[in-house]
Amino acid sequence: MIEIRFHGRGGQGAVTSAELMAQTAIGSGKYAQAFPSFGPERRGAPVTAFLRISDEPIRIREKVYNPDVVVVLDPSVMSVTKVDAGLKDGGLMIINSAHPVESIRQQHGFTQKIATIDALTIALEVLRVPITNTVMMGALSKACGVATPDQVREPLMNRFGPALAPKNQEAFERAYNSIKAEG
Repeated sequence: MIEIRFHGRGGQGAVTSAELMAQTAIGSGKYAQAFPSFGPERRGAPVTAFLRISDEPIRIREKVYNPDVVVVLDPSVMSVTKVDAGLKDGGLMIINSAHPVESIRQQHGFTQKIATIDALTIALEVLRVPITNTVMMGALSKACGVATPDQVREPLMNRFGPALAPKNQEAFERAYNSIKAEG
């Protein structure tokens, strides 16, 4: 089983990312669960979402406290939330950032493996809005091998419809093909 925690801000798509990745996994014959963790926060407040993907039925029904992967949709949350808390040894952080990994390490003290993607630029160029969810899904999918562009096509169509799904597919694929991972 792979356990993933998403960090973002309300309205950026962290919850949608987790849900769409779960739908993609289920459509590929795996077991998955996705759920958010937030209270009465408003748009822009920090939000956490959780995702589990497994080849076996998932019996756990709690937050992901020790993720294999942390996905950071908005780098500003790293200043107010300890996004690497509980990340397993050998875990991976996927961060929406145009900054070099060493700069991110120095600023936040991260010791885990880091992959970066300039998701905001891709979102603005492709979607014309600063919502990075499908971009970060592409980065996660490539870095962890949890989905291919073909596997995500139907969930994107179901969620966004024929008008928006092709642009979200394009954003996913741009990230899938351009994520920068260490090692």
